[in-house]
Amino acid sequence: MLHGPFMLLPDRPLHPLARTPDEWSEHLASLGERRFRAQQVFRWLHGRGVLDPAQMTDLPGSLRQKLMDDGLGPTTALVELRRSFDGTRKLLVRMNDGATVESVLIPAVSGPGKPGEMPDADASTADDGESEEDEEGEEAYTHSKVRVTQCISTQVGCAMGCVFCASGVAGLKRHLGPEEIVGQVILGKNLLDEGEVLQNVVLMGMGEPLHNYDATARALRLLTHPQGVALSSRRVTVSTSGLVPEIRRLGEDFHGQIGLAVSLHATDEETRSRLMPINRKYPLHQLLQALHDYPLPPRRRITIEYTLVSGKNDSVEEAGRLASLLHNLRVKINLIPMNPIDASPLGPPDWHRIYAFQNELIRRGYSCFIRRKRGDDVAAACGQLALRGAAPKVRVHRG
Repeated sequence: MLHGPFMLLPDRPLHPLARTPDEWSEHLASLGERRFRAQQVFRWLHGRGVLDPAQMTDLPGSLRQKLMDDGLGPTTALVELRRSFDGTRKLLVRMNDGATVESVLIPAVSGPGKPGEMPDADASTADDGESEEDEEGEEAYTHSKVRVTQCISTQVGCAMGCVFCASGVAGLKRHLGPEEIVGQVILGKNLLDEGEVLQNVVLMGMGEPLHNYDATARALRLLTHPQGVALSSRRVTVSTSGLVPEIRRLGEDFHGQIGLAVSLHATDEETRSRLMPINRKYPLHQLLQALHDYPLPPRRRITIEYTLVSGKNDSVEEAGRLASLLHNLRVKINLIPMNPIDASPLGPPDWHRIYAFQNELIRRGYSCFIRRKRGDDVAAACGQLALRGAAPKVRVHRG
């Protein structure tokens, strides 16, 4: 269902790592090679994470040379790895043109955090205490390995300008290609510790995934292809600040199978526009209608992400308005106490206000979780991924 045709990126040649098996079949045939080799090449790249043709030992030497001549090779390189005390790892990843983004590996943890926090707190919206597989009646993961969520980037910088997020401080530098998005996952899988397994991928790193729609859609199809990384579509989540036409397009193209997380962060147009400038283009009423229309499969829900900013959107009255705003929507709510960023004096509320906000939503009948901080000691927490070395385009002031 997820592997049909889709548009190529305009004005950009298709990188070998971005080809589907069918596209590999056509390409190899044009080189005078037998079509069945396409499955072998695709498995080497996406199933095994091997990007050097010289290591593809079951391919003829002549084909390996053709692949090298075709430009096949790594699209990402690890520049720096910073490990948090909680096992979270922040990766500084360089593209072949020298551009850098950040990605995060987040192992699942058990045991209590602060009262009211998510019991199994990673960056995933599919693992917030309620397994999506369990909701669907499917067999849950039973292996003994440590489950890891990878948070990946889709752009170098970001154009959205949300005041609580470091990614957009320097503005948008460029989109990532699908090979660079997928390349982060291949790199991340190769960096897993012994006993870990990649279970979830969330497009919540640097950039707005739906602003780079064609590359994002192709990357989603590659990551969920059964002959490649083979992630379940239920284990992949796209986070958006609220690009209404692209939310509708994502629902149509993937039939609601890809998880959707929406950054809301306010319940009135004025406050949301101050926190998230995209609201001026796609106001709340348009966004909520798009969420009503999103083709959710049975027993699936949209994740509402709500960053709590002290004095801006954190009152009990605001929680009541949020509950009313989301009425008749199938949602679960992730509360995210704002993580500090250098470009903003804003910060999180105290825990008393956070718990009061959560309790009001629970009282109104919503599943509501507080996202536990992961990797904040290495600036890997939500909203802290930044364009390394870039000067701020706009500094956020209190007001």
